[in-house]
Amino acid sequence: MKKIINAVDQVENQMIEGMVKAYPQYLKKLDCGNVVVRSSRKEGKVALISGGGSGHEPAHGGYVGEGMLDAAVAGAVFTSPTPDQIYEGIKAIATDAGVLMVIKNYTGDVMNFEMAREMAEMEGIKIEQVITNDDVAVDGSLYTVGRRGVAGTVFVHKIAGALAETGASLEEVKAVAEKVIDNVRTMGMAIRPCTVPAAGVPGFELSDDEMEVGIGIHGEPGTHREPLKSADEITDMLLDKILADIDYAGSEVAVMINGSGATPLMELFIINNRVADVLAEKGIQVYKTMVGEYMTSLEMEGFSISLLKLDDQLKELLDAKADTPALKA
Repeated sequence: MKKIINAVDQVENQMIEGMVKAYPQYLKKLDCGNVVVRSSRKEGKVALISGGGSGHEPAHGGYVGEGMLDAAVAGAVFTSPTPDQIYEGIKAIATDAGVLMVIKNYTGDVMNFEMAREMAEMEGIKIEQVITNDDVAVDGSLYTVGRRGVAGTVFVHKIAGALAETGASLEEVKAVAEKVIDNVRTMGMAIRPCTVPAAGVPGFELSDDEMEVGIGIHGEPGTHREPLKSADEITDMLLDKILADIDYAGSEVAVMINGSGATPLMELFIINNRVADVLAEKGIQVYKTMVGEYMTSLEMEGFSISLLKLDDQLKELLDAKADTPALKA
């Protein structure tokens, strides 16, 4: 294993400390573990908290700031943060308007965030949650019951965070988050796995002429592997599965082409070239496109496609101001 690190047991701590030192105008770190909160707390609004295992950067700490998250909690690489960490994050951001937890649908994340919620409720904190499940590749796996929450979660952060910034109620912010969850779908693939530092070996093996289809974001294998195809053929395969899950006909959509950590932008733009053409052929209008690394898997080489079906409310909130280390609007 070759990694540019100091010590395996310090990876997460030093990463978070480096992030905070890079963006002190946005972030500050709590003393209770790898929890970051907005450096300038805003009162009177619903506060949003999210998180999960490290290794998905810029998620989740990179989305803490105006118009998105108020706190992000980072566990060990690909491992859920503890309930105590999450609880401390909740306490640090809680306002009279309440707190919304955005949880990706992985068993450990759901269990630990819900335990933290119970702790917060015992302290009289008004709190609600939503669970993202945008992955169309699998319905149930070793990691979760039901569909996994993957890169489409970033749309939830952006849109629910934008509404919260306006002073909307907790019920309204939760409702718009659930609207995004209902209308976003994602599927991914990889041509090279990643290596968790503590494990020291790749999560799976692929030969030079193979690809893994339906990959998750924790280095886990996908639904199947097959011979490597062209970029257009891969894009068509992923889009077919997404478009079969929601009726996007005649709709406007937001597109996210998300790199897994080691995929060149050149290749991501080649993917988007095909996505745009296919959607145009099908009468689906692209309202906004995002190409880059939004929710990665360490140094995995691959990508995912997310489509979000939009209405006027979602378009307005997608365009609303956001000022965070990783996403600005």
